Amino acid sequence: MFNQKRIRDYGVEIGRLETGPFNAITDVEGVTVGHVTLSDNNMQTGVTAILPHQGNIFKEKLIASSHVINGFGKTMGTIQMMELGTLESPILLTNTLSVGLAADTLIDYMLEKNPEIGRTTGTVNPVVGECNDMFLNDIRAKFVKPHHVLQALESTSSEFEEGTVGAGTGMLCYSLKGGIGSASRLMEMQSGKYTVGVLVLSNFGILSDLLVKGKAVGQELKEAMLASYKEEDKGSIMIIVATDLPVSERQLNRIIKRSVTGLSRTGSIITNGSGEIIIGFSTATKIPHEKPEHCLTVPQIHEEDMDMAFRAVGEATEEAVLNSLVTAEAVIGRDGNERPAFKDLIQKFGIQLK
Repeated sequence: MFNQKRIRDYGVEIGRLETGPFNAITDVEGVTVGHVTLSDNNMQTGVTAILPHQGNIFKEKLIASSHVINGFGKTMGTIQMMELGTLESPILLTNTLSVGLAADTLIDYMLEKNPEIGRTTGTVNPVVGECNDMFLNDIRAKFVKPHHVLQALESTSSEFEEGTVGAGTGMLCYSLKGGIGSASRLMEMQSGKYTVGVLVLSNFGILSDLLVKGKAVGQELKEAMLASYKEEDKGSIMIIVATDLPVSERQLNRIIKRSVTGLSRTGSIITNGSGEIIIGFSTATKIPHEKPEHCLTVPQIHEEDMDMAFRAVGEATEEAVLNSLVTAEAVIGRDGNERPAFKDLIQKFGIQLK
């Protein structure tokens, strides 16, 4: 996408399953992504918006679920999502101290589109995730403003940039520059052909742990860059999983849990100070906000088909993390703090990825 060189362009093919046309979360029909990037000296932050479908998400909710691998993170909206099993707003990603502003702006966005909220019906459950970009970004300055959030929401597209963009502008991955990454997998089943798409906001990991398709690339880089290179994992990762697979909320939760397999294959040990949080939704069934006269019917795959979905989400997560790393650009940010780009280092030191 946008002619960026992704991990497959380095000859690294992850997993067995076929990718979608974009090899991104937007291969799930109706899903779009938008960014606002704020990058200037001490300001290295932004917003990323994910629209789950192109209709009115409040009136046509989606089956959804959330899973916490390690809870060192701050999200909004996941408690109600877990209780009711539905998503009724776009999903926003930003930095830790901008969660409140993002949620407030998302509420205003939803109120404008749904005048009945808070009048003839209940309120709305905004969903926001975060990672901490304080190493490169002056997070106390709160650079993200309401118009940035609205711009991200109103400029979504099927094609989008990865790496040092949007919410990923100031993020780190495996002690290098990280950010936004995405990938997808196609699943052939008797009932049809389906897609799983993943988008990550990567801000985690220790350099020497980094694996690329099982190869200890991080350790090679660590040795090449001198043993004194500081390694510290105090970040997080937000994993957004989209699918058009017909599933129940219980089945979806089982699927998104398996994203940890892909995360681990990149080298993560899920450290104490890192928050790994997954939000997933299925576009296969729309749940009406207004109660219908008859019972709802929710189609779902048989449990015997779940293994393919487990494989798909693991592969897509692994590749999305690597894409977030390999598309990122080097950044010099707050107080001169800097993080190099993975792609620059492997070229500089002649490190092969396969």
